[in-house]
Amino acid sequence: MSALDLLPEAIAGTNAEAADAHARDLDALAAKLERKGLDADALKAKVAAFTVAIPSWGTGTGGTRFARFPGPGEPAGIFDKLDDCAAIHRLCRATPDVSLHFPWDGDDPAALKQKGDALGIGFDAVNSNTFQDQPDQAHSYKHGSLSHQSKATRDQAIAHNIRCIEIGAAIGSKALTVWVGDGTNFPGQQDFTGQLDRYLESAKAIYAALPSDWRMFTEHKIYEPAFYSTIVQDWGTSYLIATELGDKAQCLVDLGHHAPTVNVEMIVARLAAFGKLGGFHFNDSKYGDDDLDSGAIDPYRLFLVMNEVLRAEAKGANLAHMIDQSHNVTDPIESLIASANEARRAYAQALLVDQDALRHAQESNDALLASETLKAAFRTDVEPLLAEVRREAGGALDPLVAYRASGYRQAVAKERPVSSGAGGGIV
Repeated sequence: MSALDLLPEAIAGTNAEAADAHARDLDALAAKLERKGLDADALKAKVAAFTVAIPSWGTGTGGTRFARFPGPGEPAGIFDKLDDCAAIHRLCRATPDVSLHFPWDGDDPAALKQKGDALGIGFDAVNSNTFQDQPDQAHSYKHGSLSHQSKATRDQAIAHNIRCIEIGAAIGSKALTVWVGDGTNFPGQQDFTGQLDRYLESAKAIYAALPSDWRMFTEHKIYEPAFYSTIVQDWGTSYLIATELGDKAQCLVDLGHHAPTVNVEMIVARLAAFGKLGGFHFNDSKYGDDDLDSGAIDPYRLFLVMNEVLRAEAKGANLAHMIDQSHNVTDPIESLIASANEARRAYAQALLVDQDALRHAQESNDALLASETLKAAFRTDVEPLLAEVRREAGGALDPLVAYRASGYRQAVAKERPVSSGAGGGIV
């Protein structure tokens, strides 16, 4: 028996235990929404349609620059990762797709597609890795990849990205996310302008290999591993790159890739206004690129971002929603369940914003009323609605409770080899 076979009984059992309390809570919320002129069933349909992709790399324990402390039942390879992703989706019914990372996830698209089909999961954007040397590569990325001084190294990085596109096309993906660690750690180490010129030349070669129905996401990051300067350091550079490349290039916003005081929701609004908002990597941050669980630090900011997401969607934006986190001290499956639910929670709360009242307050220059209009939606406890969406789709009223009751982690720990804690590096 597979560990996945433990989930149905746990879901059914925990749902039965919580059924009465859930029904009362749902009735109370529906009545409250009705008083506000909102239809709970219509809201449920919109929430059910909002999904986020699971990162394959997120199913393993991450680490700091200094150490990594693996937990029991770590995935030994991509098929184990996909099993864990399937477990997450069966519990929370919000994560039908997986975002793969190459070469971490192998080079066998037929096997990946067969495994995904067997588990009932699809594949979201694929991710390239030119920030780390692989055992068989000819040229090192120590001093850069797509922006490297050496044309041979740049060509190697371009070829890897094109191979990612080929694998993605074979498994049903429709987008490539390109993030590079290129940059400098010392003043004068490289010429800023020349470095960006080389990056753009390489990115254009990758862009030219995109299928007609694909998108390319360019992702910015303020620092790390290059701490003095990073080649795609902010949303302005990301926007410039996407504009230079063409219509199929868009900007991906990682919520943790900003300085602590940056107004991320305004960045989202700007990119949406320019038609270059492609999607998100959901996580949270206190100081820098912490890669914490979504909503762990600032759930209000996540809500404000979702309010801008709804505005963008209303204008026809097609946004990709993915999680990108490092789980250093938690069970990765539990953190991914929690993050998927938090993203949906913020989306559901944003749906409750009285946009007419907000617009009136803005036009009247009533700052306090505008703020309170947003807070009224944010303060609403939408958990009963989220739970009902999960239940109707065959998931758990409380995915975390059901997961722990299932014994899934203990079961896979018996089947999978013990993972080494050697080495560091956020994965």
